[in-house]
Amino acid sequence: MQLSVVILNYNVRYFLELCVLSVESALQKIDSEIIVVDNNSSDDSSEMIKSRFPNVKLIQNNQNVGFPKGNNIGVSQAKGEYICILNPDTVVAEDTFKKVLAFAQKQNNLGIVGVKLIDGTGNFLPESKRGIPTPWVAFTKITSLYKLFPKSSFFNKYYAQHLSENQTGEVEILVGAFMFLKKELYNEVGGFDEDCFMYSDDIDLSYMVLQKGKDNYYFHETAVIHYKGESTVKDGTYMKRFQEAMEFFYKKHFQISFLFSAFMKIGIVFFSLIKRIQGRPKNKSIPENYLLVSASESLVKIITALVQKKVDFLDWKAEKEVNLLSNSIRNGLQIILDNESVSFKECIEIHEQYRNKGVVFRIIPKGTNFSIGSDSPNDRGGIEKLK
Repeated sequence: MQLSVVILNYNVRYFLELCVLSVESALQKIDSEIIVVDNNSSDDSSEMIKSRFPNVKLIQNNQNVGFPKGNNIGVSQAKGEYICILNPDTVVAEDTFKKVLAFAQKQNNLGIVGVKLIDGTGNFLPESKRGIPTPWVAFTKITSLYKLFPKSSFFNKYYAQHLSENQTGEVEILVGAFMFLKKELYNEVGGFDEDCFMYSDDIDLSYMVLQKGKDNYYFHETAVIHYKGESTVKDGTYMKRFQEAMEFFYKKHFQISFLFSAFMKIGIVFFSLIKRIQGRPKNKSIPENYLLVSASESLVKIITALVQKKVDFLDWKAEKEVNLLSNSIRNGLQIILDNESVSFKECIEIHEQYRNKGVVFRIIPKGTNFSIGSDSPNDRGGIEKLK
């Protein structure tokens, strides 16, 4: 078997359904399997997988064992030569794994491959590619020096700014939302370190792979939506675990002075407080206009009844061209993409092309009665039932 996709889930049932739908579409011509590990969700995630995706291998843990152990459990059951660690709040294109697999097979010293991640508004997520957070690099991040000197190699290592978002190349650290590597290598480094509950586990795995002399790559030729923040509410527990995770990484890999350790602790608390503030729910603006991109005019009536406003319609079966949307773009617009007629790749392209245009996006996954999306990388996404 070529590829095993491991998805660790915790209480994000609707995002998981969208994710698995997209992964199924992307694996149709690849000898592969999907493994979903559920960390004792209290929603009906497991029941949904059993009923809708009977071919998916479901592993149900009786407690939340954390990100590292949960993924290690999934990988231990994987049969693929390659594995992909994938977050449940992601959407992949139909050709994502085909492209990444082809790229990986060409490398002579393959470590981990990461891809271009975008948020629910279509904006690039800079954590798609990062440098090793040495004390100095972490200092430039916490103090935002990397923003002041974006072209200086001395200051811009945290987000690997030697590469643009549209440039493939070697990087040091990749994000756990999408990590593609050989299972043999994963096992060789011991997988994710289970002493770290979450948050620095992807940094640690990337670093351990580098220590084995392997090359990690950022691959820009496919984009993946990562809604972010769906599996974690940024509360006091989040802040505590974030701080513990950073301390874990430094204690494991760096010898640092007491003075710098104290400074980093202050910085980590400050940084995690900012994350917590960013994660607070905000008053969401109600769209002024709606545009349904679909091949089903009957769906217009359903959405009109739901939003109580006029819903414009773009017949994707007749038009089917991303650029044709441009005439409809205006501030306060919500674009609703019907996955029955709009492919996942087209959904992702539309997100990217019309980012920062004052619009927001929703996807109606194929065979479902809900729409899903996120208007900010810091807020939890929205789920709206259509019936």
